[in-house]
Amino acid sequence: MREATPEAPRRAGPATDQVWVLADPRAGTAAQALGIAERLGLGFAIHPLAWGPLARLPWPLPTLAGLTAAARAGLGGPPWPRLVLSAGRRAAPVALWLGRRGARTVHCMRPGFGAAAFDLLVIGRHDGPPEAPNILPILGACHRLAPARLAVARAEWAALAALPAPRVALLVGGKPGRQGPMAPAAAAAIAARVAGFAGSVMASTSRRSGPAAAEAMAMALAGVPHRLYRAGEAGPNPYVGFLAWADAVVVTGDSVSMLSEALATLAPVFIADPGGLGSRHRRLAESLVAAGQARPLAAAPAPFARPALDETGRVAAAIAIRGLL
Repeated sequence: MREATPEAPRRAGPATDQVWVLADPRAGTAAQALGIAERLGLGFAIHPLAWGPLARLPWPLPTLAGLTAAARAGLGGPPWPRLVLSAGRRAAPVALWLGRRGARTVHCMRPGFGAAAFDLLVIGRHDGPPEAPNILPILGACHRLAPARLAVARAEWAALAALPAPRVALLVGGKPGRQGPMAPAAAAAIAARVAGFAGSVMASTSRRSGPAAAEAMAMALAGVPHRLYRAGEAGPNPYVGFLAWADAVVVTGDSVSMLSEALATLAPVFIADPGGLGSRHRRLAESLVAAGQARPLAAAPAPFARPALDETGRVAAAIAIRGLL
């Protein structure tokens, strides 16, 4: 989901000093730790991370060496937190450095080293996590799209109810493997396929999509009622509203975040191949299809029932059950 870069450390309740979120500069990565923090029901402090040139090194030990001087200073000093939530390989040495100072550590994604040192590792099944007492495999990734947030968005974006049914949310990312913007022809083909069975289309591009792909989508959707949000345009972002009002969701398979957020709804989810998906993203799609949570776009528009997936809530519950708070 398109979130702004996390703000400076904030105080959000009496337990703020006990729970810290180490927020990676990449919004999708930061959202994994933030989503868990929001579901714990406690206050928490956000500590934005900024990477210096040494962050590229595969540090084999707990250290702050990968951070810029400002980010290191932003961590402050004692008292240290009771619980640290983090995500992404670069954040792992920072989390373990705080773990050496008494914090319990919950980390999302493979840490690159020191897996046994974390109190809980949350790893997507598509990344092939090994079996270990401190590893919790999940479908997709954690995110911030809690059921309550969807309910609020449905009320805030009630005007979308006027669009003809079935309303299909079309969420488009970029070229697989961070290789640049999506090819306009690929974006147009996906949009045209969705336009062929939708009563209306609620389409959203990402910053990775590129203006040419967005324009190609606009042309492909011209014949059906639609709303197209181009990433970065002025005004409120209707992304969550699109999901809240969708009768079906189509997501390009290059985005772990968008696929995971789509699964928070009750709508059928279809995965579109933007061309050139790597093995990791193919494994993600296969894991979701095998679990009955999604189907390939070729299967649309045939509806299918699926429960809303709340892996972030499951992780928050596991933290409480394991006594990590």
